[in-house]
Amino acid sequence: MDNDPDKVSSAFMVPRHDQEELRTNDVKVKQSLWSSCVKRGAQNCWTPLWLAVAAVAVCLLLSPFKYFSHSAEEPRSIIPISSQTPSILPIVQPDTNIKMSNEQTFIAIKPDGVQRGLVGPIISRFENRGFKLVAIKLTAPGKEHLEKHYADLSDKPFFAGLVNYMNSGPICAMVWEGRDAVKTGRTILGATNPLASAPGTIRGDYAIDVGRNVCHGSDSVENAKKEIALWFKEGEVLSWKSAQHDWVYEK
Repeated sequence: MDNDPDKVSSAFMVPRHDQEELRTNDVKVKQSLWSSCVKRGAQNCWTPLWLAVAAVAVCLLLSPFKYFSHSAEEPRSIIPISSQTPSILPIVQPDTNIKMSNEQTFIAIKPDGVQRGLVGPIISRFENRGFKLVAIKLTAPGKEHLEKHYADLSDKPFFAGLVNYMNSGPICAMVWEGRDAVKTGRTILGATNPLASAPGTIRGDYAIDVGRNVCHGSDSVENAKKEIALWFKEGEVLSWKSAQHDWVYEK
């Protein structure tokens, strides 16, 4: 075997014309690959672009024609003027012609209610409902005063016992003010007979016997005025605005 290196290398040498042909083929392959990549890239880029153009065209075709037709005096805008400044909530103007009700009712916590320490809970019932306390005092008015208060019951067989019971201890006299104070006040108190009073009312929660029904409330606006005048002197009923007024009443 011939081990001459020059002869071995010359055996593997490619002729010059073959080398030129190989370079030419290599260039053609690279150009073909580059052209294919460019075409694919162009297709990938133009497809979403054409979709975007088509979407814009559809939106413009569906838009009301009035957005584009303005008179010479109107500002040119594709958005209506009314929608340029949207309002999240409507602005409600208060009606100053509506007068607030300042109806007053007379409420008295009877001696049994005072003795049982129910003055605070009863006051809380009216305050929590939203009524305003305009007069209050702890008093022992006497028999004559109580007979005037219950004059409409003077012909009843229980009249004497009622007066003695009301005269047996201090009474917490109050005036509450608010819309429909008389009617709602009676509802808060409950039925005269505690056993017929609904749970959640004062008598339904704190009383059992009709002779110990804890409290008294005016039964009409007319009687409320008479009772307030009987139990309170001029100037003892205050006129003031509660800080929570606007949070209790809308109008």
